Amino acid sequence: MSRSLAAGLALSLALSSATALPAYADSDEAFFQRVSGTWSGPGEIVAGKFKGTKFVCNFEGAEHARNVGVALDGSCRVGLFSQAMRAEVVRSGRSYRGAFQDGAAGKGLDIVSGDVRGDKIVVGLDRKQLKGAMVARLDGDDALAITISVKVQSQLVPVIGMNLKREGATRQSALSN
Repeated sequence: MSRSLAAGLALSLALSSATALPAYADSDEAFFQRVSGTWSGPGEIVAGKFKGTKFVCNFEGAEHARNVGVALDGSCRVGLFSQAMRAEVVRSGRSYRGAFQDGAAGKGLDIVSGDVRGDKIVVGLDRKQLKGAMVARLDGDDALAITISVKVQSQLVPVIGMNLKREGATRQSALSN
């Protein structure tokens, strides 16, 4: 599995809790509370060298213990091979910052921007020459569709798609780091 795929998959859920937040953060917190929990489901690489590769991911997402945001741990499996996944997204001013795996300084991706609107979050991704975006959209409380796109010339091209379902009805909060 390519480093971009591994890092991009980790991004898949990332996102919340703090004090004295501006009014716009209330809806962000509600979104992150809804994203917290155990998720699993299939995905596919839809463009590039590994186009057609199917995988299955399992994630445990929890509201960030100290900031508005989320921490996500889990793994994705392609055939017999499994890759650990870790992502963290936290509020930074009016936007979001974070990392997948160990960030762009290592083998992962940096989250360089973000915006929550209703049932959807859009975050900007960066790793050296690679620029992109991830969109995660909740469909009710138990379905999460994720699309990861990369910038090719001046256009965003979808490269990874995932459809996750919530496992069980219990949501977890305040993941300790």
